[in-house]
Amino acid sequence: MNWLEHLKFYVQKLTDWMVNENWSDSVQLPMEERESFARKKQALHERNAVLVNNNVEAQVLRHSVFNDMRQVDYVLHFSNLIRHGFDFYVEEWIQQRRAVFKDDVLISDQLLNPEGKHKEKVKIERETDPPEPRKHSYDRLAAVRYAERWWNTYNPAYKSFDVDCTNYISQCLHAGGGIPMAHHGTRSKGWWFKYHDWSYSWTVANAMRWYLSGSKATLQAREKSSASQLIPGDVICYDFDGDGHWQHTTIVVGKDSSGEPLVNAHSTDSRMRYWRYEDSTAYTPKIKYKFFHIT
Repeated sequence: MNWLEHLKFYVQKLTDWMVNENWSDSVQLPMEERESFARKKQALHERNAVLVNNNVEAQVLRHSVFNDMRQVDYVLHFSNLIRHGFDFYVEEWIQQRRAVFKDDVLISDQLLNPEGKHKEKVKIERETDPPEPRKHSYDRLAAVRYAERWWNTYNPAYKSFDVDCTNYISQCLHAGGGIPMAHHGTRSKGWWFKYHDWSYSWTVANAMRWYLSGSKATLQAREKSSASQLIPGDVICYDFDGDGHWQHTTIVVGKDSSGEPLVNAHSTDSRMRYWRYEDSTAYTPKIKYKFFHIT
C-alpha cells in the first residue's frame, strides 16, 4: 500500500477502536488519547446514554517529504449518533493530526494543538464606568444560531487564533445582540474586538473567566452552582488542572434528556458535546468548572 492507503486504513482502525477498543497494530494512539476515548465510553454508560452509530471522515490538508520521511497533516471529523432517554442527537468534533510515514509505513500519529495545553497569564482591570444602557436584551437564540453556523469554521470578519475557543465564544455572545462591546484603549480592560486589536477578555480563557465574575459593564453574568441551572446561550469555563488558571471556554447550545448542557467550542472544534469534557485529552480528576448565566 502507498502512504495514502495506509492513512485510510489507519483511520478505519481508529473508527473500529472507538467502538470495540480492539487495537493490536504496532502504531498505537498516545496513551492520553486512548484514555480519553475510554472515559467517553464510561461517561456514556454512567449517563445511561447509548452510542447508536459513529463515523470518522478524513481529509488530507498537506503533505511533504524530508529525506525518506513523509509528513502528512490531516483532519478527522468525528460524528456520533447518541440516544439519551427518548432523545437522539449528533455529537461532532474535529481533530487536526500529523502522521509520519517512512517507506510508506505509518510510524507515528499525533494530535495537533491539543486542548488545555496553553496557559496565557494576563491580567485584566475592572471597569469603573457605569454600564452603557442596552437597547435590546440578550438574544439567546441568535447566539446559539451563530454557535451552530461557525462551530467548525471561522468567521472572516474576525481574526482566528491557534487557540480560538474564547474568541469564538465572544463572537457568539456578541451575535446575541444587546451586549455592545466595552471599548478601551488597553487590552487589559473591557471586552472588545476592533480591527486588528482586541481585549484579553475577548480572546483568553483565563481573562474571560475573571471578567465574567463580577463585571459591571456591558457583558454581565451571574455565577451558578451547577451546570443544570444553565440554559442555551450561557457559558462554561474550564480549569483542567485545577490550579486556578482557566484554559477553556464553551457555550451551551442545548440540553440532554436529564437537563444537562451540551456545548459548542473551538480549538478542538466541537458541537453538541457533553459539558463535562471527560473525553478531552486535557481532562484530569482535578478539573474545575465555572457556570455563568449571561444576564
